[in-house]
Amino acid sequence: MISPVIVTILVLYLLILVLIGLWGSKSTGDVKGYYAAGKKLPSWVIAFSANATGESAWLLLGLTGMGYLVGIHAFWVVFGEVLGVALSWAYVARPFKEYTSRYNSITVTDYLEDRFKDTSRTIRILSALIIFTMVIVYMAAQLTAAGKAFQSFLGLSYTTGLLVGITIILFYSTIGGFKAVAYADVFHGVLMVLTLTTLPIVGIAYVGGWGQLMSKLAAIDPELLLPFGSYGFTPAGVASAVGFMGIGLAFLGAPQLLVRYISARNQKEIVTGGLVAVINIIIFDVGAVLAGMAGRALYPNLADPETVMPTMSVELFPHVFTGIFLAVVLAAMMSTVDSLLILASSAVVRDVVQKIFNPKISQKRLSFYGKVTTLVIGLGALALTLTEVRVIFWFVLFAWSGLGAAFGPPILCSLFDKRTTLAGAISGLVAGFVTTMLWVLLFKEHFYNLYEMIPGFLVGLLVTIVVSRLTRPPEGSAAELASVQKVAGHPFRGSR
Repeated sequence: MISPVIVTILVLYLLILVLIGLWGSKSTGDVKGYYAAGKKLPSWVIAFSANATGESAWLLLGLTGMGYLVGIHAFWVVFGEVLGVALSWAYVARPFKEYTSRYNSITVTDYLEDRFKDTSRTIRILSALIIFTMVIVYMAAQLTAAGKAFQSFLGLSYTTGLLVGITIILFYSTIGGFKAVAYADVFHGVLMVLTLTTLPIVGIAYVGGWGQLMSKLAAIDPELLLPFGSYGFTPAGVASAVGFMGIGLAFLGAPQLLVRYISARNQKEIVTGGLVAVINIIIFDVGAVLAGMAGRALYPNLADPETVMPTMSVELFPHVFTGIFLAVVLAAMMSTVDSLLILASSAVVRDVVQKIFNPKISQKRLSFYGKVTTLVIGLGALALTLTEVRVIFWFVLFAWSGLGAAFGPPILCSLFDKRTTLAGAISGLVAGFVTTMLWVLLFKEHFYNLYEMIPGFLVGLLVTIVVSRLTRPPEGSAAELASVQKVAGHPFRGSR
């Protein structure tokens, strides 16, 4: 029987999201309001929103599942993500914010087109295609989490979970735009912090303390306590560790995260936000891995490692907490899907409809088109998710790497290399994306299953640099870069 306490908490949670959507709808009258929250977000909002978006249901189900499956070895993910977040806020956020403020950019594609003076629209079209393709895959993996959550917590069907999750997301994302998405992410981020501090502490206490946890894991499988896991210190073990660390590379250039910097109120918000973001990501990731390890000691024979968090929630806590944990899993999923919806919608409406086909279209009509497009994209992702792609961890990482390897190299080069050219940026964008896809299809199993982000990002970076050296950069770009770097200043101090 479904607990009325759990249902009540779930209804209250969903009601809060509906209210956030209604509140955010007041700021969606134009494209800047709908897709960038009017560029007025404070530091704590962009920090929580960026991390909640970057982590998603992958954190609460996928990473806890990896902690369950491989133990200590999963901490390479933690190291890579903390490093990626720190580098992004310290070195990428401030010059990127300065550039996008000068260009009045609303999307990442706006920035790339203006930075490289692309009058052919090539980079805009390619970016839109890559974003749209990867976002659909990414969203499908996130919605899968809703199905798993409802099955594990309430015993309801997979399809029911999908329909409840997508209905609420489509409502507040469609009517509330990016402002509703960002503030909903703050709400979600706070819930995730509370969960990922409580769950591992209670789980380890139930095991009998840290010493007992280590002893029980060693008895189950001694390799759970090895830094390189079952591979040992071998080429396969090193490739696995490097691949886990490589997950953090996408924080340097994933467009759904960079738009947070665009929406910041000013440069000062970036400085404060970086500190909040780093502390937040440490709590997120360490808590998830430790919860998975505690779950392995308590329930060593789970058929699906990605159900360890729901299992612990149901078994170790009273119903009121179980309801909260169900809301948190949904929160993690929604905090990413809502951002992906807005990202994909902006790629269609802002980057294609307005900038390519009809630059003179009214802001009110563009906002309407944005809402309709958001709805259609969400329904498309739902249709794909009904095929029940169940392995959240790897499915999310595939889409994460596609976006990160495509956009990361040209973004980094555009911010730090004065010789980067339009041809270099386009080539790097395509090379990073194509290499990622080909690696998964043709090469991965022959190279110790090295995570596709690594070769994709490296090839994209190399191609961007080499092609740029063979072509001419936009006139005035070197002076502009110097000016931006002067304003952005030192990463850990105020702007000049």
